Amino acid sequence: MNAQTEAPASQILDIVKQVISVVFVVSGIAAFYYFSHILLLYRVLALLILMVLVLWLMFTTQIGQKTWAFILESKIEVRKVVWPTRDETMRTTLMVFVMVFIVGLVLWFLDMFLFWGIRLITGQGA
Repeated sequence: MNAQTEAPASQILDIVKQVISVVFVVSGIAAFYYFSHILLLYRVLALLILMVLVLWLMFTTQIGQKTWAFILESKIEVRKVVWPTRDETMRTTLMVFVMVFIVGLVLWFLDMFLFWGIRLITGQGA
């Protein structure tokens, strides 16, 4: 075999972990409904524990580690954002409300005049 086509053992292990994770999620959801005679609280707790286990298993893969690094970098970027002040937010929100009201009025008048014109053309008017 060509050395480039062979997958490293870590990639194969990652694929196995991902398949096991999907199997756990599907079987956990199936078990949640299969054991419907058990108290809902216990089923939800079991499902949450299973999902935490699946997330932990997924974060041990290469894709999971990249995802975690992306989440950490996103937190850093959110800290860099310059958020608007309360006054700017209130002013912008008020402008949006005013513009929505004005556009609503314009569309209402346009609809009213078009309806009046159609009634006049079709002869349904008074």
